[in-house]
Amino acid sequence: MTNSIATDHKKVYFGLDHLRALAITLVVIYHYRMFGHPHWIDQSWGFGWAGVDLFFVLSGFLIASPLFSDILEKRPISLPVFYIKRGFRIIPVYLVVLAIYFTIPAFWERQALPPLWKFLTFTQNFGFDIKNFGTFSHVWSLCVEEHFYLILPFVLIGLTTLKAARKGGVLLLLLFLAGFIVRWCCWHFQVAPYQGQSNFGVLWYRFIYYPTYNRLDGLLVGVAIAALFTFRPAIWKWLSGFGNIIFVIGMFVLAGAWFLCRDQHSFYATIFGFPVVSLGYGFLVMAALCPSCFLYRFKSPTLSLIARLSYALYLAHKGVIHIAQPLIAKLGVDPKGNLMLVLCLLTALAGAYLLNLAIEKPFLKLRHHILAKRKAARR
Repeated sequence: MTNSIATDHKKVYFGLDHLRALAITLVVIYHYRMFGHPHWIDQSWGFGWAGVDLFFVLSGFLIASPLFSDILEKRPISLPVFYIKRGFRIIPVYLVVLAIYFTIPAFWERQALPPLWKFLTFTQNFGFDIKNFGTFSHVWSLCVEEHFYLILPFVLIGLTTLKAARKGGVLLLLLFLAGFIVRWCCWHFQVAPYQGQSNFGVLWYRFIYYPTYNRLDGLLVGVAIAALFTFRPAIWKWLSGFGNIIFVIGMFVLAGAWFLCRDQHSFYATIFGFPVVSLGYGFLVMAALCPSCFLYRFKSPTLSLIARLSYALYLAHKGVIHIAQPLIAKLGVDPKGNLMLVLCLLTALAGAYLLNLAIEKPFLKLRHHILAKRKAARR
């Protein structure tokens, strides 16, 4: 049983594809509000910002699972292999889209870009001025994930070297609780003094929403699920029989998060909103991994395709929509109509598909070749 759990991260979990497709749909339609859009988006899509937190939970689980498998099987964690896998998956298409932004101003969805060095060093989310440098702003979340990828393997190597892996759960809990303290300090010292002033919202985003140290909740929840999945097979086997119930619990928690975060800038939403959202999505991820859950059993080629394109779509959707909407409007389509929304989303998907074919697939093949060559050389 232990071995099967240890190698389960190699399976294709269609339930996770459904959630990834949900996450990118939430993000893209939420960002669509910055263009001409139907009124119903304003009324029903205000919680769409939380789609990025679902991505964080998924990333925490998917990145930690193979590392935990190495620890369980007493294999050393290979930093070169880890960073080759992540680098070839993330960097090539990111640099292509970044190059498009810096060479084609018509691609800009807003007036100005932050400095290039902030994108190249993945530090754009620190001290970010969303008001004056809002173009390509959404990659702040990629910065958070990159910091996570940079640190996690070293933490796990340190724990295993010190033979303190059993204390990893305590460390996870401490980091999760530390998030409340850090956000309270940021709120109390950097944001709250400016309540009622015109720059309050900008400061809230700069000091609360974007910094990595305030947004680790989802990643930590994903890591915790991976630890349970890998190191506690008996508990996981028991939980797997309640997949649909776990899904319902997750939906109730997310409903509570929605009420909590109706005023996203409030004290309670600031301190408690992100972890509650992350816990809700954590239950959904757990449900999607359970064979008893409908998410696990249901296979959708369309959702799997959207999930496969989600990273390229995440990077390019704003620029593509910015260019596409005025061109489509010349055909007589109402810029604020549902047809325009559908056509813009299809155009963004087409752009993501081209990026996937031209950039992502070739580099993933190259990654496979490099890793296979490295494995053969070590034999």
